[in-house]
Amino acid sequence: MALQIHAHQSTIALDDALAAWVAACLQEGITKRGRASLVVSGGRTPLGFFERLRNTELDWQKVTVTLADERWVTADDADSNERLVRDHLLIGKASAARFIPLKFKADTPAEGAQLASSAMNALTSAFDIVILGMGEDGHTASLFPGSPQISAGLFDASGCACLATENTSKAPRWRITLTAPRLLNAHNIAVHITGAAKWSLLGEALAGDDLERLPIRFVLNQERVPCHVFWCR
Repeated sequence: MALQIHAHQSTIALDDALAAWVAACLQEGITKRGRASLVVSGGRTPLGFFERLRNTELDWQKVTVTLADERWVTADDADSNERLVRDHLLIGKASAARFIPLKFKADTPAEGAQLASSAMNALTSAFDIVILGMGEDGHTASLFPGSPQISAGLFDASGCACLATENTSKAPRWRITLTAPRLLNAHNIAVHITGAAKWSLLGEALAGDDLERLPIRFVLNQERVPCHVFWCR
């Protein structure tokens, strides 16, 4: 199954194209299955995409939105991905969508991951769309090279949807992430990146197969799910 690359001349064109593609995938899910699900990532890169998608004409009441990963912070913290999604995506037309968070009240990240996994049980079928980013170290979601939990996140056979992971190089240290097997349980995956450095890293990732060194490879080098890269310089 060939990787498809969508290259654009500007972030505006990129955000427009990605929003249109995601909306079409969501509509297809609603039409075929009566509901659709969308997994999004945090950071600054998706903000323009969120702005365009939230104004799309969809039956948003039939859409469920969740996160690829979350920081172990409260939902009102500036570092919270939930806060970012609520402030930039789940407003206007998209406010009617159902949202499933990954951060729950618990004493430890491991216990929080168990609660998040239980919440994910509400989504028993494949995600319609998973949108992932890629860090400068090749991480995606909260699957970090060098993390003590990287093997579990990439290859875990427990069947749990979520895992507590450590980012040993940047605070906040603890995260909750969907595992690679759960992220690959999808109809479509997109990797959303910008800039020449990320383009170069993408080429490096495609040229090798060491998943733990560049975890993004688990998405790019698989043939199970159609994968689209949306990029602009």
